[in-house]
Amino acid sequence: MMHSVERRDIILVVDDSPETLSLLTDALEAAGATVLVAVEGANALALVERITPDVILLDAVMPGMDGFETCRRLKRNKSVAHVPVIFMTGLSETEQIVKGLEAGGVDYVTKPISPDELIARIRVHLANARQTHSARAALDAAGRFLLSATPDGRVLWSTPQATALLTAITASPAGDSLMLPDTVRRWLSNRRSETSGIEPNALELPMEGSPLRHRISYVGQIGPEELLLRIVEDDGLAPEQVLKARLNLTIREAEVLMWLARGKANRDIGEILGLSPRTVNKHLEQIYSKIGVENRAAATALAVTALTPK
Repeated sequence: MMHSVERRDIILVVDDSPETLSLLTDALEAAGATVLVAVEGANALALVERITPDVILLDAVMPGMDGFETCRRLKRNKSVAHVPVIFMTGLSETEQIVKGLEAGGVDYVTKPISPDELIARIRVHLANARQTHSARAALDAAGRFLLSATPDGRVLWSTPQATALLTAITASPAGDSLMLPDTVRRWLSNRRSETSGIEPNALELPMEGSPLRHRISYVGQIGPEELLLRIVEDDGLAPEQVLKARLNLTIREAEVLMWLARGKANRDIGEILGLSPRTVNKHLEQIYSKIGVENRAAATALAVTALTPK
């Protein structure tokens, strides 16, 4: 199942049946996985506080807390919310299957379980989960303040940066479901109404004690009840001041680079800044050397990157 020698897949099996646990442990370990066992829902909830599995196999019917409630509680834990849950049930009634999927499961298998079929399903869900996780991790690593929310302002998903910022703005306790501030919710509501044509595409967010201004902007609709939003930090500095600070340039060099990034030729830059073409060339040579590029195109790309809000 896991071909890397560095790490084996971790499968958590939650079931109160010794026979099922024995069957699955043998089959999954033979397939190259590491198997964790919990005999009831409470054990599973305690175990995931210490170890994050790659997949969870969950018996639907157990004494005490059943599999559906266990799944709902697992999905409220941010560290395992992304982990695929496959339900195991001896009940083939449609309402039980639907109940499992509504609780947050991605799939189900019926007992008696065929280990080969189960392992094939696990492989599919592992691949899907890793693809999704990689996409989100790439967004997180890029430092993007992205989030999705319902039209009434309930946050469905956000990058860690956006979560931290929203938690600070709304003063929400960690772990609670985030709601956007009232001003943002009214703004979203107005965008959906007949007056949306006069609503701006971005709204300033109140952030006490921060030297930076924050704006939330509407990116687009990604589902019937899901909006994609982005938070932008704005330090209020002029572009040349940003380039000066971020690329360690003199103010004059930053001005030359700013106009270069706007597509101006050397002669135009000289006229705008009152410099001779020869002086503009000298500044560009210094700029290329300082920022480690060879030509205008690379310098322009670096300047645009530096000026793009993080």
